[in-house]
Amino acid sequence: MQHHRTNPNQHATITNSMIAHLRGRLLSKTPNQAILECAGVGYDVTISVATFSALPNEGTEATLHIHTHVREDQIALFGFSETQEKRLFEKLLTISGIGPKLAITVLSGIDASRLITAIRSGDHATLTRIPGIGKKTSERVVLELKDKLDDLATAIPTTTGGPHHGPAGDDALSALVNLGYPRPIAQKAIETAITKDPNAAHDFETLFRAAMAAIR
Repeated sequence: MQHHRTNPNQHATITNSMIAHLRGRLLSKTPNQAILECAGVGYDVTISVATFSALPNEGTEATLHIHTHVREDQIALFGFSETQEKRLFEKLLTISGIGPKLAITVLSGIDASRLITAIRSGDHATLTRIPGIGKKTSERVVLELKDKLDDLATAIPTTTGGPHHGPAGDDALSALVNLGYPRPIAQKAIETAITKDPNAAHDFETLFRAAMAAIR
């Protein structure tokens, strides 16, 4: 049974209990989570760092492409600003040992275009630097996806950032801690990144990527 609930300003599309798309008022956002109000319902959505960067100001209308992950004891929503990022996320889920939370961590830990290049070229050194990806998982990713990314290789744009609110350093620190890095190491990496490029302190994603490089 297909059910559509729509008003002129915001809607959620629900098909067979699977949410595929949300549009509504952005109540809050962090580097890992967004809460989107659609027709009076607040949806808690796990997001990647790239999607966080692309989201508009809190309190304004936002749109997310949704992957609904259903388990016996839980229904979790994962949101993406770009359909192609969602498709890459779903390809990662086909790999044994990669669940939705790790797939989001992977997409937060490396730019999507670099990830695709690393997989297609078998660059295990790059892949194993991503939090949560060890040698065996890296080998499975390359083996199973190497020849299945042609439709994504040029389709996923590199996120160049968007409107950011609040200190970029706080957001970067939160993202690094949520990726599993100890807070002192994350703080040092951010300080190192700002020392090398003071301008990075004013842009979350630039700072986040630079801090990730500093940790490595």
